Amino acid sequence: MKKLLGLAMLAGAATVGTTGVAAAEGTVTANVAFTSNYVWRGITQSDGEFAVQGGADYSNDMFYVGTWASSVDDFGADASAELDVYAGFTPTLGPVSLDFGVLGYLYPGADDLDFFELKVAAGISPTDAFSIGAAAYASDEFGGDGGDESLYLELNAAYAFSDAFSVSGAFGNQDVDTAGDYDTWNIGASYAFHGFGFDLRYHEADIPGLDEEISFTISREL
Repeated sequence: MKKLLGLAMLAGAATVGTTGVAAAEGTVTANVAFTSNYVWRGITQSDGEFAVQGGADYSNDMFYVGTWASSVDDFGADASAELDVYAGFTPTLGPVSLDFGVLGYLYPGADDLDFFELKVAAGISPTDAFSIGAAAYASDEFGGDGGDESLYLELNAAYAFSDAFSVSGAFGNQDVDTAGDYDTWNIGASYAFHGFGFDLRYHEADIPGLDEEISFTISREL
């Protein structure tokens, strides 16, 4: 569990801004953000401190590929940064949007912490303002070399009161073979203003001795 606490990094709750640039038969987007606390699946990845983040994505019809990076706590292994790479495709089945992908969590300078997850997700919008979704992430080496098989399941929902203001939340369960499992949830609000995004979020995980986390993120379109 100690290793899990150190390595469990939405993704979790930070809301990032993106802007699209037409590319050959596709679209390139980019984002940058500054957060008071990088929290992933209920656990801080920046030791409760500020983190600088940013990424870029390419999409073409149903296919996407991208990368995202953040400063992190060193986890006792000289891992001052996290670099994520991912790719997938997003078909639709009637009103349901699907997402099948693979994600890599890489730690330059601490390669033994690198690991990958497979992702299956689905979402639906019963109304223009309300959306709900579910996702599953599986890994056979969670936390790096010699890690365990893991499965993360999540339910999420969001409601947009306007084009600028929305609220969202998620409930998930992280299960790691030899470390056991824990539940985590987050809830927050996001506001967009003149190209900036602002997200305030509360995170909690039912791990004994672990405190709740609060993050405030400012993002900007590039």
